[in-house]
Amino acid sequence: MKPVSQDGPRSLTRRGLLSGAVGLAGAAATAAKADSLLDVPPRGPGAPLSARSERSKYVQIARIPESTPGKRPVDPSEAINSKAPIDKLVGQITPADLHYERSHSGVPDIDPAQHRLLVHGQVKKPLVFTMADLRAMPSVSRIAFLECTGNGWENWKEAPPDLTVQNTHGLISTNEWTGVPLSYLIDLVGVDRRSTWMLAEGGDGSAVARSIPLTDEIIAEGILAYGQNGEPLRPAHGFPLRLFLPGFEGNLNIKWLRRLKFGDRPFMTRWETARYTQLQADGKARQFQLHQDVNSVITRPSGMMQIKPGYHRICGLAWSGHGRITRVELSTDGARTWRDATIVGVALPKAQTRFEADWVWDGKPTRIVSRSTDEKHNVQPDRASLIARTGTNALFHYNAQQTWAIDETGKVRNVLA
Repeated sequence: MKPVSQDGPRSLTRRGLLSGAVGLAGAAATAAKADSLLDVPPRGPGAPLSARSERSKYVQIARIPESTPGKRPVDPSEAINSKAPIDKLVGQITPADLHYERSHSGVPDIDPAQHRLLVHGQVKKPLVFTMADLRAMPSVSRIAFLECTGNGWENWKEAPPDLTVQNTHGLISTNEWTGVPLSYLIDLVGVDRRSTWMLAEGGDGSAVARSIPLTDEIIAEGILAYGQNGEPLRPAHGFPLRLFLPGFEGNLNIKWLRRLKFGDRPFMTRWETARYTQLQADGKARQFQLHQDVNSVITRPSGMMQIKPGYHRICGLAWSGHGRITRVELSTDGARTWRDATIVGVALPKAQTRFEADWVWDGKPTRIVSRSTDEKHNVQPDRASLIARTGTNALFHYNAQQTWAIDETGKVRNVLA
């Protein structure tokens, strides 16, 4: 054993106590000076614990309602969707209460104890499942985006200058989804090999139902989701059960799922004849445009923001229903020249990916724009290319490059190109 020094342990000697007292006094004086410099209010007990954590009263963040493209402001009672505040979010995950919302007849109030899922059609064993049955099955979790087919529809025909990025691109959100793999349920009921299509029907007042092809991709990646960001689905997003198909148009991801029917042809519901078709330039309608294509948008600086000359950190989001984002390019001179942006963190397949880049604005009018590329080598088109292919009669699947114009005062506005 090592001998103890003559003074003993420093913390127990008179000398050590005095030294510690002086140190504490100095630290207190330094802290007091720092508080004074930082204008810190008097310290005291904080708020007590609560059943759930609320946002700070200093954080003002919310969705905005929309009825039809170009109509603003909107009475919430007339809204058909509400858009996520993507310019105010950070990271990759969208908080569940800020996830965009779209419904055709409001949000049903469903008791999970009474909810049932019927699986029938060309199957060996038609079955009815309770939520308890589904929760007892093997589960999977996946981070992926969900996007309404109408995202970007504000810019199909014109470019209202007073739009924010929440207006133009707020119909997309990324969550962690948890539930039963679709493949597990298919094996359980014994879907006939001749079945090439699946009908998914919701329990809302409109009875939204879509025909879904049984591709290898959909079978392998589909989820009967009951969880969202670590908690049960929110009612607006399908509680207690929804179909989730990563990378496919939002309307296929049927909420309040009550029925799956298998067959050998599309079921041709009114949702894929009268509604979710894509009118082409020649007047013909395209059906079953299912994937959400490669896309990106600069979220800062973006529409209606005010900037000053000098250094800026350009930030944005990129995504693709075909896989992971591999490249994002930026132009700060109206698409005349391009340079690579930095992809932040790990680019997950079929999830929103953040990108950033340094930029020094010289104070002269200019235009900024981004374009993304995915792992299947799909490149986000400019608007002229998209319109040449599709025309302006369409309403859905707008994925053209988003251009923001900056005038000499630093005001950022929406423009077509």
